[in-house]
Amino acid sequence: MIKYIASSGKYTTVIGGPATNYINNYSGAQGIGNLRFNTTNQSMEVYDGNGWITLQMGHVNIGLTGEAESLLDWARQKRQEELELEVLANSNPTIKDLMETIKQKQEQISIVRTLIKKEVSVETR
Repeated sequence: MIKYIASSGKYTTVIGGPATNYINNYSGAQGIGNLRFNTTNQSMEVYDGNGWITLQMGHVNIGLTGEAESLLDWARQKRQEELELEVLANSNPTIKDLMETIKQKQEQISIVRTLIKKEVSVETR
């Protein structure tokens, strides 16, 4: 039985949780704490020395936040676009040349961005 579930990051959500399930003070009497599944009402029960008590069972829904789902949808779309361009580049030399130009420009942007960051860092000292 799961006792506790908590969200471990900003992209997951946990809704609901376990109900309080416990039997007070085991007395050592025969049968106390025995568990059974009641097929009539489809529930777990525990014997407390006087009778069978139905355990309250909760449920938990775990999922991604809306933002996480949106980001994954965006990433899936971008991956699909890249795969389609790769297929086109393999069959079309013009697309292949354009893709190579894009790659070179992205590398240039990365270099310029790094230089600008260093320049700003020196100016703020």
